[in-house]
Amino acid sequence: MDVVNQLVAQGQFTIIKQPLGFIKALQWIFAIFAFSTCGSYSGMFKMSVECSNRSESDLGVEVEFEYPFRLHQVYFDAPTCKGGDKERLFLVGDYSSSAEFFVTIGVFSFLYSMAALAVYCFILEKYRENNKGAQIDFVVTAVFAFMWLVSSCAWAKGLSDVKTATDPERVITLIQACEERENKCREIHDPKVSGLNTSVAFGFINLILWIGNLWFVFKETGWKAAFAGTYVPSQEKQPAPDSYAQEGYGQQDPYAGSQGGYQPDYGQQGGYNEDGGYNQGYDQQPTSYSNQM
Repeated sequence: MDVVNQLVAQGQFTIIKQPLGFIKALQWIFAIFAFSTCGSYSGMFKMSVECSNRSESDLGVEVEFEYPFRLHQVYFDAPTCKGGDKERLFLVGDYSSSAEFFVTIGVFSFLYSMAALAVYCFILEKYRENNKGAQIDFVVTAVFAFMWLVSSCAWAKGLSDVKTATDPERVITLIQACEERENKCREIHDPKVSGLNTSVAFGFINLILWIGNLWFVFKETGWKAAFAGTYVPSQEKQPAPDSYAQEGYGQQDPYAGSQGGYQPDYGQQGGYNEDGGYNQGYDQQPTSYSNQM
């Protein structure tokens, strides 16, 4: 507990109130929602097969499926309406690639967001040192934004195919007994896919968050100032001298040389004499003026 208290005391949690940290916290939360709603899904639909011989009917054929939606491995037994025999049938399709890709992006986004929040709160100075941390953060954020776009679109298409493959009316067409007119087949219960629809929504919300976060991370990289600096004129303002001694107040006058220019002697002083005349202080005979009555 002492270590935890020290970390909390040293943390700069005010960053969470700023857009950079606040959006990262939202990314962390919505990444959990995205991969959990998809990865924890399990559904079921129910059908009934009523044979002409009622004793051979099965009014409760249940089919269960779950993540990662390898439907070609999901099977169920349906009556053949011929002597009480049953046939084993499999669903059609394998949509595990898009589902697993979506969940993988969600998990890695969750981990990266959590790590980034820790960096923001505890080592923000090193993050901003030479802008290296911010530049790496920007590149990773851009990659995750692109991955969320690809994975969300792929999973939206995969979910549409899952809905089609698990539609009871479509599955009924796989049962041979339902092709005969004297037998009646109908659906009893549709699968509930509201959780999967929510996962797609969370995927696109994550896409918006990661794209929006690009701007706030970009401002930390220093590239904005570099781009703005390209429009500065070539004649830049010279830095101010550290002291007057460095910039020529103690240097020799460049015009004071052998060229015969005017060389004032600031060491000489003039003043008034006792008689009221002004003494100019030159080497030649001083001139004085006195008041005469």
